[in-house]
Amino acid sequence: MLLLNIGNERYAIESRQVVEVIPLVVLKTLPHQPEYITGVFNYRGRIVPVMDLCQLMRGKPSDEYLSTRIVLVNYWGNNKTELQAPYILGLMTEQVVETLDKSESEFVDPNIQIDTAPYLGKMIVDDQGMIQCLRIEYLLSEAQPVNLLPESHDNTGF
Repeated sequence: MLLLNIGNERYAIESRQVVEVIPLVVLKTLPHQPEYITGVFNYRGRIVPVMDLCQLMRGKPSDEYLSTRIVLVNYWGNNKTELQAPYILGLMTEQVVETLDKSESEFVDPNIQIDTAPYLGKMIVDDQGMIQCLRIEYLLSEAQPVNLLPESHDNTGF
């Protein structure tokens, strides 16, 4: 698990979903996007959208600390099929500084479902407190109307 902080709360992302963790880069902003979509950038020839997890979850943009990073993850959405290829989604967040080696079986269900935050998953407790797992496949839910289209793999440029 990759650990990150949003405000004073700790969250985890499964490491098998992480493509790479990169420092902040200059983003091209997009007009008329929700505030939590901070822009796009060119990652090895791919246009990658970036969402600010602090903005999404706390209503304020990420602070630009030395530990603020963009976590690149494979994103299928919540309708994953074997034929569908994932695309890369960037998640900007503060204090991405450590990992945690725990099996999924050690996480427990908090038995609370928040309809406006379906991305909040199971939790685990360690000596520093609680950690909540983020369910990447639900970050852009139907309640949050953003359409990110899978990349085109043809050479037409369209």
